[in-house]
Amino acid sequence: MATPRVIGSDAVEDARRRGRIVFEVLPGDIVTALARETAERVGIALVDGPLERPKPPRTDGAVSMRRVLYRRSPKWVAPSRAPRKARKLGKLALIGAGGVGGNIAHLAAMADIADEIALIDITPGLAASTALDLNHTSGITGARARCVGGEAMDLVAGADVVVVTAGRARRPGMTRADLIDVNARVIRQSAEAIRSAAPNAIVIVVTNPLDEMTVEMLRATGFPREQVLGMAGTLDSSRFRNALAMAAGVTPADVEAFTLGSHGDEMAPIPSRARIKGRPLDVFLSREQIEACVQDAITGGGQVVALRKSGSATIAPAHASIELIDHIRGARTGPVPVSVMLHGEYGIDGVVLGVPAHLGAGGLVEVEELRLTAKENAALQNAAEAIRVRLGL
Repeated sequence: MATPRVIGSDAVEDARRRGRIVFEVLPGDIVTALARETAERVGIALVDGPLERPKPPRTDGAVSMRRVLYRRSPKWVAPSRAPRKARKLGKLALIGAGGVGGNIAHLAAMADIADEIALIDITPGLAASTALDLNHTSGITGARARCVGGEAMDLVAGADVVVVTAGRARRPGMTRADLIDVNARVIRQSAEAIRSAAPNAIVIVVTNPLDEMTVEMLRATGFPREQVLGMAGTLDSSRFRNALAMAAGVTPADVEAFTLGSHGDEMAPIPSRARIKGRPLDVFLSREQIEACVQDAITGGGQVVALRKSGSATIAPAHASIELIDHIRGARTGPVPVSVMLHGEYGIDGVVLGVPAHLGAGGLVEVEELRLTAKENAALQNAAEAIRVRLGL
């Protein structure tokens, strides 16, 4: 039998200091008169026990661990959700192993995007040498992708994604439209190989003039619009963000901006939707500065051509292509500007145009229609009409 407790005023005072309003008196406990007076004075009820205890809540181990970590460091914040796991491609094929294709292969190998990367180019030895060069880096980088290269188009066989960069590049004074007839033949040859050897592949067209060549790829392959995408808006948007960041004196990471329309003179940067540090552009820039940034995005590719004298941009287009591939394989989410065949979106039908879209394993998931200003919408309509004229639609 347990020894009875003697409950004095000190025990009641201790309960008060702990913030209690009830003091449990067990059978056999002896409560002194002074303890009762003290309890009445400080407002603590002496209650006969034993009291029924509520069952402790059951907490799973993960929650308990978060609580322990938080108590140890108040600055620690639990992750909101598990990191997204991207799908790794079985095979990535690149038709064109020049500046853009070679850079795409390099970036894809470093990011472990695909098990196999196939490079194809009509220039003897170019694709094979680039592939061998990339394989030689694996002893330093630890890259697991195996690269193969050659001139035969059948290397596209079994590819999950095919990026077409082959074609003649611009020279100073040339517009992208000047390349239509020459590069259309390249697209048709590529399309024939893709249709027969990789019928389930998502095709990303980078060859200029991009919107027109994306239409040509759709025609030649007979693929649905979901499978054929044009890489333009990602590149143009990057140039627009860079221009805004330089004008505002911030880093490009502080800027949210994108462009729509064609990949050319009818490009339509969208200032109304752009933000610098989460705020509208006019908080940081004048109207003249914003217009200068718009023009800088439109002429960005031409600026590179003028400086290089022979050939066009290679590094930025490669990064832009990787961005689209990442959206396709689930490494990135949300809308991304990409050229797709429109079926009534934005009031446009039967034309390939750069618009914000959601991508997935099957290519295009849906086009996201944004509210634009009257001027921005007119620019988009003008771009569609210009492409129709150039293609004779």
